[in-house]
Amino acid sequence: MQLADVKQVYFIGVGGIGMSAVARYFNGRGLPVSGYDKTETPLTRALEAEGIAIHYGKANVNLVPEPADDLLVVWTPAIPRDFAELVKVQTGDYTVMKRSAVLGLISRGMQCVGIAGTHGKTTTTTLTTKLMTVAGLSPHAFLGGIPRDFDGNYVAGDSDWVVVEADEYDRSFLQLLPTIAVILSCDPDHLDIYGDHDNMLETGFRAYARQVVEGGQLIVRYDVAKYFSGIDHVLLTTFGIGTGDFSAQNIRVEDGAFHFDLKEPDGHLVTNIRTALPGRHNIENAVAACAVTRLAGGGEDAIRKGLDTFRGIARRFEVALKTDKIVIIDDYAHHPTELEAAISAARELYPDKTIRGVFQPHLFSRTQDFAAGFARALDLLDEAILIPIYPAREEPIPGVTSKMIYDGMASPNRRLLSNEMMLDATAELSDGVLLLLGAGDIDALIPKIVAQHQNTLTHG
Repeated sequence: MQLADVKQVYFIGVGGIGMSAVARYFNGRGLPVSGYDKTETPLTRALEAEGIAIHYGKANVNLVPEPADDLLVVWTPAIPRDFAELVKVQTGDYTVMKRSAVLGLISRGMQCVGIAGTHGKTTTTTLTTKLMTVAGLSPHAFLGGIPRDFDGNYVAGDSDWVVVEADEYDRSFLQLLPTIAVILSCDPDHLDIYGDHDNMLETGFRAYARQVVEGGQLIVRYDVAKYFSGIDHVLLTTFGIGTGDFSAQNIRVEDGAFHFDLKEPDGHLVTNIRTALPGRHNIENAVAACAVTRLAGGGEDAIRKGLDTFRGIARRFEVALKTDKIVIIDDYAHHPTELEAAISAARELYPDKTIRGVFQPHLFSRTQDFAAGFARALDLLDEAILIPIYPAREEPIPGVTSKMIYDGMASPNRRLLSNEMMLDATAELSDGVLLLLGAGDIDALIPKIVAQHQNTLTHG
């Protein structure tokens, strides 16, 4: 099926962050869009308000449109393979595509910026979109988070540039043919898909780098550039802190924000760039976004203004409450490296405060693969609370629980609690920084935690 042939679209799992962006794209083109999701959420309610019909709960095959030559059915791997609606379309006379394949279909014929990496994709994709927009490049964008600078996770541009989050899970990013590809990191992850790190590098990230169009740009973090030698049909550019073709120099903290100078490949310095993004890992993300924007033709004033005014993304080191005594921060971190980055950012921004954290592990397989790494990262906290694993798409693995991480920690200041007990424990805190960490449904608990402290402030 060609993109021009699509006249109606049905989504199985429409409420996911990636699926909803694609749904918004088709809805914005004026096509009839409908779909299913398990539960109603603020995001699905927003989709309904935009005119997308959604049903919830159990499968209802009667609500799936009848087969038609112009109907496209889009599904996500988060849906169980035996889900009745999915079975119906996969065994019937339907055109059925994964979200990643549809994203590839949409981006063909456009100048695609694909941003990949085991960490930092959403922040860098959103920031790149902001910088390119300020630079007048007017990209379309499919974002993996809820940005504060745009109306939603799909941005409708006016040019042939499109910025997408290139996801390594299930090798989804191999559907893309980028003009500019960014690789932020390639740490071991999704080993349930790849088996081991070497296979992840070869059949995942190196294969993705080979997808870049002839003469296109491959932008990689300086310390992983060694993995991409021998890919000769692209122009290889590196980035980093203190080193790389594009690099952040003279980093300092002033008035609660980071400032740095951007050194470009020809030695030119873009001086005194300010960003309120927390942590040095986000300076690397910012350098990558600057590199894309400059290589795409954006001016240096645009990157200064774009970074200075960037308002961030929901659940990426998002300050949920800040008082003179306590700061509560929500962060999507779900890999050991991401935990370390979030904790380090909190220490740098709040050096005189006690740093506590609540961590909800995401996936049984990831917990099994990285229990030791999670333990080491959580030991960086002054106090840690572990709550039960969020299973997402997985069935339980015998013996794999949050206790695996708890038992591997060295810190004596750690607790293993239920969600309810965690709410009671965090309500007792009166000072310091509280990090709420994880990619599951811990965000649903955050309003309760914040409300407890707001109630204390109001009533004493």
